[in-house]
Amino acid sequence: MDLQLTGKTVLVTGGTKGIGRAVVDAFAAEGARVAFCARTAADVGRAEAELRAGGAEVAGTALDVRDGAALASWVGVAAERFGGIDVVVANVSALAAGPDEETWRAMFEIDLLHTKRLVEAALPHLEASEGSVVAISSVSGREVDVFKEAYGVMKAAVIHYVSGLAFDLAPRGVRANVVSPGNVYFDGGVWQNIEQNNRELFDASIALNPTGRFGTPEETAYAVVMLASPRASRISGTNLVVDGALTRGVQL
Repeated sequence: MDLQLTGKTVLVTGGTKGIGRAVVDAFAAEGARVAFCARTAADVGRAEAELRAGGAEVAGTALDVRDGAALASWVGVAAERFGGIDVVVANVSALAAGPDEETWRAMFEIDLLHTKRLVEAALPHLEASEGSVVAISSVSGREVDVFKEAYGVMKAAVIHYVSGLAFDLAPRGVRANVVSPGNVYFDGGVWQNIEQNNRELFDASIALNPTGRFGTPEETAYAVVMLASPRASRISGTNLVVDGALTRGVQL
């Protein structure tokens, strides 16, 4: 099926590793032009070189999404370079868990506030293209689990924010959705670190999933690309859970 993404312009935050990189790869494979950012310049340069070597039309930028002015500038530069914006993916996360105020502040600024700022900066372009917003939350935003402190609370806030956004933007032709993955394993990721340093939690977490395994970044990226596609024109305000039937709450 043609997802009608050829020639579209997509912005992805946190696009060099894990889910973010898989999202960039997936959009590029569909023929989209992708601007992505991440905090570490070396990672951005490496990812950009790899993607261009594969024939993708991409532009990588090193920036910290906590810097609101830099984030807005990046959106503007990308829109000018590619002639507009069709999709924004708010992916980057502090991936911080714990009760201390520093952790709460990081999750607020990086996960929630960056999502709001990204949407606000891109909105004029999204209205012009009747585009789409996809934010990455987590199953931890849907139920109480081991990450119930700052991480879970702010991921729940992302879902709430995007739900309201979908309602407000529907008359203006812009869609907004959330993808909430369960545990995702990749080299250098959180769950690999837990595997190496907290085997008890790692084994217990796998045991909770009826599939008997963690997810892959590519499985989550598939959900993001499908929701962003113009073919999903009637889907807005949804929270698509991608967790292998891990969570047991019923969405009514």
